Amino acid sequence: MAQFKVYGREHVLHPLRTRLSDTVHAAAVDVLGLPAAKRLHRFSPVTAEGFPTPQGRSEEYTILEVLMFTGRSVATKEAFHQRLYRDFEAHLGIEAIDLEISIVEAPRHDWGIRGRAGDELTLSYRVEQ
Repeated sequence: MAQFKVYGREHVLHPLRTRLSDTVHAAAVDVLGLPAAKRLHRFSPVTAEGFPTPQGRSEEYTILEVLMFTGRSVATKEAFHQRLYRDFEAHLGIEAIDLEISIVEAPRHDWGIRGRAGDELTLSYRVEQ
């Protein structure tokens, strides 16, 4: 299980929303092993006043927060970062310096999904990789 939250300036996120979702989803499926049918993305476009750009970054500055089950290796998470940096630049024109990624992991028992605890669910994919 994983959920993705994307924050950025509204004039940047709105026109890229579909391609950005496709880019994140492809990396999540290929690297994290998520099922293709699972796409839990939330977009939070913010005004320029509400989303200041850190020094040295452009207006394309974007934050991607990933909340997922604990279990993936450091190597898998590093591969995910690298894939996103590469694909954001290639497909969206957002350079690596303008993309911040944070992964927050929670044990399955801390999730409530479809009326059950996450550790009671049978998954169609592996989390431990």
